[in-house]
Amino acid sequence: MTERDRCPCGSALPYARCCGRWHAGPEHLLAPTAEALMRSRYSAYVLDRRDYLLATWHPSQRPPTLAPPEPGLRWLGLEVRRHEVQDEDHANVEFVARSKLGGRAMRLHERSRFVREDGRWLYVDGDIR
Repeated sequence: MTERDRCPCGSALPYARCCGRWHAGPEHLLAPTAEALMRSRYSAYVLDRRDYLLATWHPSQRPPTLAPPEPGLRWLGLEVRRHEVQDEDHANVEFVARSKLGGRAMRLHERSRFVREDGRWLYVDGDIR
């Protein structure tokens, strides 16, 4: 498997067997856990899948549109620090996503909240640390 075939979320699995199955196909939008959804959202940012990002955002917090990524933005990696299941329909995921823009390295450290409605996990919001 080449680096290009690997899933951007850092799982070491092929994209098609990891986040790709949540992005399209018969399992579209059916990530089984909040962590799987968060990883698939990170991959969607890397691959500029704004349609997927909007579809997995809770309607109460969903923006009407998402701007295209900054030209030259490169996502460098994802570290999942914690996945806390509160109950069968609520969970939190703490992560650090690294990127680079214009030669400047950046980190996004967030504790995200997720809710499951009608069998689908949705991103609600998060606290940046």
